[in-house]
Amino acid sequence: MILKVYTSLLLLFLVNSVWTRTVRQVYDDLDPGHWSHYTSECPQECFCPPSFPNALYCDNKGLKEIPPIPARIWYLYLQNNQIETISEKPFANATHLRWINLNKNKITNSGIESGVLSKLKRLLYLFLEDNELEEVPAPLPVGLEQLRLARNKISKIPEGVFSHLENLTMLDLHQNSLLDSALQSDTFQGLNNLMQLNIAKNSLKKMPLSIPANTLQLFLDNNSIEVIPENYFSAIPKVTFLRLNYNKLSDDGIPPSGFNVSSILDLQLSHNQLTKIPPINAHLEHLHLDHNKIKSVNGTQICPVSIALEEDYGYYGNIPRLRYLRLDGNEIQPPIPLDIMICFRLLQAVVI
Repeated sequence: MILKVYTSLLLLFLVNSVWTRTVRQVYDDLDPGHWSHYTSECPQECFCPPSFPNALYCDNKGLKEIPPIPARIWYLYLQNNQIETISEKPFANATHLRWINLNKNKITNSGIESGVLSKLKRLLYLFLEDNELEEVPAPLPVGLEQLRLARNKISKIPEGVFSHLENLTMLDLHQNSLLDSALQSDTFQGLNNLMQLNIAKNSLKKMPLSIPANTLQLFLDNNSIEVIPENYFSAIPKVTFLRLNYNKLSDDGIPPSGFNVSSILDLQLSHNQLTKIPPINAHLEHLHLDHNKIKSVNGTQICPVSIALEEDYGYYGNIPRLRYLRLDGNEIQPPIPLDIMICFRLLQAVVI
């Protein structure tokens, strides 16, 4: 199980190296005699590097509109401009686009021509961070793999906007204006291959409903969440990295087995209102509990297995796998209790 998780994460975070190898193959196939042709059809506002014939660099040019995109372009860089609209005309010949970066512009929902995005049939990556969107744009290309919408003004997610995005692996909605009412039970329906969901820095008071079952990374930092529902994580049995830093979780808001989940390897609960360490699973490897209200730590009580049994079975038993424990910013006084070290024999770092 752990091997599968790390394999999936490797695919997710090393995607740039995959694209690099793809581009390198394009370099090898390119006839240098065609470079002049590529340069001549390049929009004068942009830069078309001869060594990267499938890319068009129009970033940081003060553009107010998107220039005509040549048919050969796969990678389009338009970030850091003054673009307000996305219309169909510039993309009339751009049938091979895989990647569009429109971060840091002034795009609104009303500025996106109806259906223009969904017509980009081969688009895999769409970056629209730091714009002025008030809702998730729709419809979207069905083959999309990553959708980044951080730091907009999004407060609404249209019904069914994600229903056909079966290939989407990353959805980033952090630092928007989402309330609990924006996340309905069917909001994420259709995201069958989602691995990372980032809804940090919004205005949520509750854990979001119906997270896709294959989610590996769930980021909910900087909200106002107070309660973890009973058996919440049974619906997302593969969740591995869970971030709930900077929320309002108290001891009463966490059920007895709330975080006793075998799939979770990294649990972050920093800057909450906990007075004790919640029960954890023996598979957990990293635990962040700094800046809570914890006054003492009892290793016998928090140990996920019996210390007596651990003594009997040693390294051949199911000993806890915790390697990193952060407890600074609480009311705990050193030294570290001996029973902590007896229980968590694999600990490599304790911050107190």
